[in-house]
Amino acid sequence: MNTAIQQLTPRLNEVFAHLHQNPEISWEEQKTTTYIKQLFENRDCRITTFDDTTGLIIDIGQGEPVVALRADMDALWQEVDGVFQANHSCGHDAHMTIAIGSLFYLLENAYPKQGTFRFIFQPAEEKGNGALSLVEKGVVDDVDFLYGMHLRPIQELRHGYFAPAIRHGAARFAEGTIHGEDAHGARPHLNVNAIQVGSELFQHLNNIQIDPMIPHSVKMTTFHAGGKSPNIIPGNATFSLDIRAQTNEVMDLLIDKVNRITMMLANLHDVTINLKIGDSVAAAVTNDEAQAIMQQAIVDCVGKDNLAPAITTTGGDDFHFYTIKRPALKATMLAIGCDLEPGLHHPDMTFKHECIPQAVEIVTNALVKTVEK
Repeated sequence: MNTAIQQLTPRLNEVFAHLHQNPEISWEEQKTTTYIKQLFENRDCRITTFDDTTGLIIDIGQGEPVVALRADMDALWQEVDGVFQANHSCGHDAHMTIAIGSLFYLLENAYPKQGTFRFIFQPAEEKGNGALSLVEKGVVDDVDFLYGMHLRPIQELRHGYFAPAIRHGAARFAEGTIHGEDAHGARPHLNVNAIQVGSELFQHLNNIQIDPMIPHSVKMTTFHAGGKSPNIIPGNATFSLDIRAQTNEVMDLLIDKVNRITMMLANLHDVTINLKIGDSVAAAVTNDEAQAIMQQAIVDCVGKDNLAPAITTTGGDDFHFYTIKRPALKATMLAIGCDLEPGLHHPDMTFKHECIPQAVEIVTNALVKTVEK
């Protein structure tokens, strides 16, 4: 490992510990934004914050090309040891630490003076709309190359291995309501049981058939009907759906089928079913040139034996909205092997922290290679 990166490691450990111990959920990353800003406000860099949202942009260097590194900031809201709380169980604390480490390294060592390095600390990845908010603010309008990163679960990539791209799938989340009338338990002919409608919806969703060569799924993740009186047949219910597909095209087909199923059941049972498609993330759009640069950076820093092929995963990330909304942008994500287990979003997720300085060296190498190229 680069000597300068080794010397930086104790600071990286301190940064990670602070971020891990102070998680904030989507759109509420105010203290995280302030902390990162304070790390660099007396440095030779240009810091941009926003009046209407969390997150910040830090630029060093000048001119073209503009090469960016994005780190997501938000934590999840989940139950940990019986208490609901913000929790960094997706590795965003590590992602921020890696970006901060890369920025530290560039500021404290010689870097190409022709070209701009941009560090994007983005809010609300877990909501699926943080990237879109920054696209709308124009933060990538002048960017030529964009790099991201993500810790990978042990099932995908072992510790010490890195891959030059992550081919995420698309994900959409829906909220639905079933509207009818309640009835007495002794008179089931006087209403339509919302639980029955929900169970039929569950079965029809499981029976959706699309090309089996392309991973996809629709899951009912919540369903609530009825109250404390067991002798009332509920006419109303609420539910939520998690919809995923490996390609954006298959996602469109899934959404169409889900809409058709809800309309069919509403007509069959003469009830109202309202379905609202909410937050979403798009499937990956990677760039061969950016991927080749990242691949060479991996080989240069950790050796060819530790280079893994691009990762294909059904998980999603709103990083890919940058390239969908700005097609000229050349982008890829570094996959970081760290023996992460039991899995992403598990409340007790752990990983080997030794991957952080290694990833700092790789992404910094990729940034500099891109500018020099």
